[in-house]
Amino acid sequence: MAVKGEDVFVCIVFGLALVGFVYVTVRGVGIICDYFRGPLCPMAYNPDGLGYELKNKLFGQHLASRVILKAVKGFMADPNPSKPLVLSLHGSSGTGKNLVAKIIAQNLFEGGEFSSQVHLFIATHHFPHPAHLETYKVQLQQWIRGNVSTCARSMFIFDEMDKMNPVLTDTLKCFLDHYAQVDGVSFTHAIFLFLSNQGGHLINQMALEFWEADRQREEIELNSQGLETAINKDVFNNKNSGFWRSSLLDSHVVDYFVPFLPLEYKHVFMCALAEMSALGLAPDTSMARNVVADMPYFPQEERLFSVKGCKSVKQRLKYYI
Repeated sequence: MAVKGEDVFVCIVFGLALVGFVYVTVRGVGIICDYFRGPLCPMAYNPDGLGYELKNKLFGQHLASRVILKAVKGFMADPNPSKPLVLSLHGSSGTGKNLVAKIIAQNLFEGGEFSSQVHLFIATHHFPHPAHLETYKVQLQQWIRGNVSTCARSMFIFDEMDKMNPVLTDTLKCFLDHYAQVDGVSFTHAIFLFLSNQGGHLINQMALEFWEADRQREEIELNSQGLETAINKDVFNNKNSGFWRSSLLDSHVVDYFVPFLPLEYKHVFMCALAEMSALGLAPDTSMARNVVADMPYFPQEERLFSVKGCKSVKQRLKYYI
């Protein structure tokens, strides 16, 4: 059970490890099960679809698209990974972090984001009361352990990491590190996604500096001016971050800190056209321009980047229909 204290915790003990493979039935379906990795549940992995959707649905995010595609494809191609895949997505609201989580789910699991193998946690919804922190820690560990025991290929999404209690974040360390197994279960085939607005100001500032230097945003890389390292330090040292002085960062279990760039007018325009298509409407560039023009931008004079990204585009579009 979890031990009280800011920096000290251990994983919950769930019983004896069993050896070998057995045939079990889950939801009426026969599955070969390895007790050290959990049942080898059916997948719907589509690497071509993943690449296509990241390229054609994630607007203005050349860097995030490339890093995420490479990370996921590399992880899925490894039959014996040494640890789970852990990605931390950072950027301002509306830049595509939740969309990426949805795209990954749709191209890995039957049922996509609605699959029983995909688990979403929203900090302010699932862990709202600081007084219940100890209970949350136990419940969270039980949920992760139980679901990975059911399906080794499971994905856990933690949204609003900037509002997550860092003590609760540290509870996850035992599942993310280089352990062959924890209490008889291996978590090395699982995927963990952390979504946060934290670090967005650093990313936005870099995008602005590239524009001021007359450089293309597509030139921005993970190592541009130490961007990935800067994000790591920012979330580690910020008391309002779920990663504040977190053992996850000390232990380097996060594989990539992925920056999401602020969206320009042209990207929001593409979002508007995509929303029209999703609503079954014929493309109307005039309507799309009206929607995009109504959005707030920054800096105030230059109006370069959308304050809300593509968030609220759908709602504003309905106003013009």
